[in-house]
Amino acid sequence: MAVTKVLCTAFQRPDPLNFIIFKMAKAIARAQLNKIRKYSISSIFKLLLFILLMFPIFAIMKRNNIHILIAIMLVITATILRIVNHNFHLYNLAPMAAIGLFSGAVIKDRKVLAFLIPLAGQFIADLYFQLFTTTQGFYPGQFFNYTALAGAAGLGLLMKQPKPLTILAYVFGASGLFFLVSNFGFFVSGYNGYSFSGLVKTYIDAIPFYKNTIMGDMVGGVLLFGGYFIAQNIFASKLEKAKA
Repeated sequence: MAVTKVLCTAFQRPDPLNFIIFKMAKAIARAQLNKIRKYSISSIFKLLLFILLMFPIFAIMKRNNIHILIAIMLVITATILRIVNHNFHLYNLAPMAAIGLFSGAVIKDRKVLAFLIPLAGQFIADLYFQLFTTTQGFYPGQFFNYTALAGAAGLGLLMKQPKPLTILAYVFGASGLFFLVSNFGFFVSGYNGYSFSGLVKTYIDAIPFYKNTIMGDMVGGVLLFGGYFIAQNIFASKLEKAKA
């Protein structure tokens, strides 16, 4: 009980928590720097990615908002899945629409941040593909993908009561929105021509990929929302015990 009380008290104060996060960041950065000495390009990218992702975390720690910190860490974890899925050739299984929805639903008081999180995750992964793989990270019509993710975040902002059935309905809507908008971008790029039959062919050809999209978003949505609320309840219960 004494240890829990001390930890919870530290989480209420920005300075000790900032010190803990700083020590963790320093240790991870040092490990990456040791790899950089071996001139590993991937290690350099990982360090830059780590530094980039730490900025919003430090900003949040100054505001002492643990709930948003938990949300952003979950979103970062899920975003990395896009790169992992690509490496294992599990295309369209990364829950990007669910990430956008989750950002909008949880971070309602900072709408700009809610929109930036899925867009930043998409951009970082695209940049990684462009620089360090043979996969084309940036291509014509990709703007529609980012628009679809912004739309998913917008749906999250409209979610009033995140109950299980409501979440599943919104995840399905976000996934469907991403399917419609992103594939329209593929059609606009002219790969199947600009006729009505070309538009129909675009969506028909995308159906097999949509199965992976909806599966990934459903699983990702459950893990994101479920993990967030579980972590929130655990922290709240420990905080109540510490105050008792």
